[in-house]
Order: sequence, then structure tokens, then C-alpha cells
Amino acid sequence: MSPSIHMCFNIVYEKIVDNFLLIVAVPLTIAAATIAMARLEPNESADPIQTFSHSQILSILLFLATAVIVYYMQRPRMVYLVDYACFRATYNYRVPSAAFVEHVRQVSHFSERSVRFLTRLLERSGLGEETCLPPVGQYIEPYNYCTLEVAREEAQLVVFSAIDDLFAKTSIAPHTIDILVVNCSGFSPTPGFPDMIINKYKMRSDIRNVHLSGMGCSAGLASVDLAKNLLQAMPPGARALVVSTETLTPNYYFGNERAMLLPYCLFRMGGAAVLLSTSPEKARFRLKFVVRTHTAADDKSYQCIYQKEDDKGNKGVDLSIDLMTVAARTLKANITTIAPLVLPASEKLLFAISFVSTKLLKMGTKLYVPNFLTAFEHICIHAGGRAVIDEIQRSLGLSDKHVESSRMTLHRFGNISSSCLWYELAYIEAKHNMQKSDRVWMIGFGSGFKCNSAVWECIVPTHSEDGPWATCIHRYPVHDP
Repeated sequence: MSPSIHMCFNIVYEKIVDNFLLIVAVPLTIAAATIAMARLEPNESADPIQTFSHSQILSILLFLATAVIVYYMQRPRMVYLVDYACFRATYNYRVPSAAFVEHVRQVSHFSERSVRFLTRLLERSGLGEETCLPPVGQYIEPYNYCTLEVAREEAQLVVFSAIDDLFAKTSIAPHTIDILVVNCSGFSPTPGFPDMIINKYKMRSDIRNVHLSGMGCSAGLASVDLAKNLLQAMPPGARALVVSTETLTPNYYFGNERAMLLPYCLFRMGGAAVLLSTSPEKARFRLKFVVRTHTAADDKSYQCIYQKEDDKGNKGVDLSIDLMTVAARTLKANITTIAPLVLPASEKLLFAISFVSTKLLKMGTKLYVPNFLTAFEHICIHAGGRAVIDEIQRSLGLSDKHVESSRMTLHRFGNISSSCLWYELAYIEAKHNMQKSDRVWMIGFGSGFKCNSAVWECIVPTHSEDGPWATCIHRYPVHDP
């Protein structure tokens, strides 16, 4: 079969299956109406409405009106993304590869073996020459500077900068915010992040505020889901501010266990502020749904990211076990949940046939992987590292173009934890690839092990040249062998 005939066959197949109910319903309705008209007496066919009494017509109309009212009352309010802003560090925070390697050589806590490991890891990490670290990550003996005060300074720099940009873009007054949700996993001080933000921007005293901590890189979408649920329980037009970041200063590890050195090399400064509302006014995206899945670890393969102490009592993040195994398993669980919600009927049918032949009939065929590109125009994958992006690209059968925003975000900004998905969305918009009605699938991974998904539909694509990519988008994409 020639490629053109094969393509035409696929198009016809998708149109027929995706619109199967409509194709069947229309002829049946016409046939039923024709039969009903044929059975009417000649004097009735002129005006079929006269065959019903006024009370019957009134009852039917009342039933239909009640059904419509109940449907709209029970339906959850739609949640919209008004706008978002990402932190962009100034040039003095930049840490080129040569400077990073020179720095780790000067840290007395690291052995020569650890230095060689960090050097090789950085070469293969996918990080570019413009990623940024807080000041503590650039001191010769950073351990002496990991204090509460310095950690607060880093948090305020990132969070306040992102929120300032968001309020400037939207012209929203801080006192009109009804809900504040902040997520930062490794730094949970008292007073907390919400208190710091509320006091800084003089927000209302009755604002509902939450700080999510200890949830890893997937917490950004968990915060969106929490804000969505709170908004739907409030009067129409309520607004929620979601802030996602990770503070690096108090979480530096100065031991020599390899697994715990990975975050030292990969994590960088970053943060995002997102404004959500139940009002469609000035909204740029519509939130379709959020799906959250969690894979429980077992004794044999505990694959989550967790805090651990080495033999000398140094704390750090342990990535010692095969993280990709559980990441793939958790993604599969998430896909199983999200697929029925987004895939067209044609893909569902192909998957059902494949499942029956593979699992039930034991025919030895490979299970069909649904083509998620039929449901989404853009996919944003958590830029936790090159291995994460490679695995998701392979599992979903994505092209290099579909993972471009993830790879370029990792290259330009590094692993910026829960906020990286917003940098990826900003990349797509900076490249002017976003169109009205485009659907965006965000996939976040985090400790636990968790995989969270969010699906957005574009209402108004941006034409602004501002944002985290404003000064460098013309240089991307870059080739990183």
C-alpha cells in the first residue's frame, strides 16, 4: 500500500470512528421521523404538534428545563489560567561548566573521585553554559553559608521577582487574590512562604493560603490541582495565585556518596508564579483537568527521591536506585488514567483490539501504544534530566520536535524542579508555536514516586516578547550531542 493511500485510509478511519455516534444517530433519527410521519392520519400530518395536549407539551418543556438547570448547577466551574511569569536570574548568577568544575575542586569536602564523577555527570547532563546558582553555590566553602537567613534571601529573590512580573503583566491588585498556594519541597521555614508573600504584598487577612512541602518536582501541578478545587468551592470570579519554586541553599550535600551528588550537579535556580481564576475574562488558557498518580515503592526497588544521611551524618537527596524504572511505571499508571479522557475513539478502539489480542488471546503481538499526538499539539515533560526526557520520548514515541521545549529548558535553565513546566510553556510561546485551541499536556515527576498531568487548552496565544526566553530565544534550539 502506497503512503498516500495509507494516509487516506487512516484519515477515513479516524473520521468514521471518532464520529461514529453522529454517523449512526442522524440516519436513525431521520428514519424514525419518517416512520412516525407515515403512521399519522392524513389530517394529523399537517400539524403533528396538535396530536399532543397542552399539558403534555408543558410537562415535556418543564422536564427539559429542569434537566438543563440541574446540569449547569452540578457542573464544576471551569478554571482558567489568566497568565504566568517565570523567574529569570541576572547574569551574575550564571555558572558555566568550567566555573562549576573549578568550584567543586576547591570544596574540601569532596574527594578526587567525587570531583571526577561530578565532572563526567555535568558533561552528560544536558545543561548549558547559562544555568544559574544562588550565591551559596559559588562560595569556596559553601557549607558555612547554608544558613536560614541566606536561604530566605534566595527564596525572596526568586519568588518576589516572579510575582512582581506577574502582577505587572496582569495589572491585578494583590488584595484581589482570594487563594495563595505555594510549593517548595526542601525549605519550609516558620513563618512560611505564604506569610512572607502576604506580608510583602499586603494581601487580605482572610486569604486562604497553603504551603505544600516535601512533594518534589511534581508539586507544581499538585498546587494547580489544589487551587482548582479551592476555586470551585468559592464564588464565581475568585482568583488564586500559585507559586512554584525550590530553594537550593539549605539542601546542599557535602559528602561523597555518588547517588546523593546528582542533585548538586543538576538542580538550578528557578521559580514561577501563576494566576488562576474561575472567570474567563482576560484568560489565556482553560484548564481541562489534572490527573495525579502515585506509585508505591516496594522493598526490592525503592525508586523515589528521599532524604538520607551518609556515614558522616551529611544529609542529601538519594537517587541511588534506578529511578527510570519507577518513573516509567508511574507514567504508565498516569497514562492509563488520562487516556480515556483525551484520546479520540479511533485510538481507543485500536488500543482495545491490541489489548484483547495481546493480553487475553496471548497472540504474542506487542501492545499498541496510543498516539497521544492525536489528542495534544504540545507536550511539556519535566526537565529533570536528559535520561527522564529520553525515557518519556521513547515510551510515547515522540519526535525530537515534541520534546524540544523540555530539552532546551534543561539546557538553558537546568533542573528547576516544579517550575520547569512553565518555562517549557514559555518556550513554546516564545517560538510562536502556540495557536488558539491548541492543547498542552504537562507531565511532572516527583518524589514518592509521583506522576502528575495537567491538560490546558489555549484561548488566546501570547504575542509578547517578554519572559524568561526574551534575551536568548533567537539562539534556540541548540544541538547538544
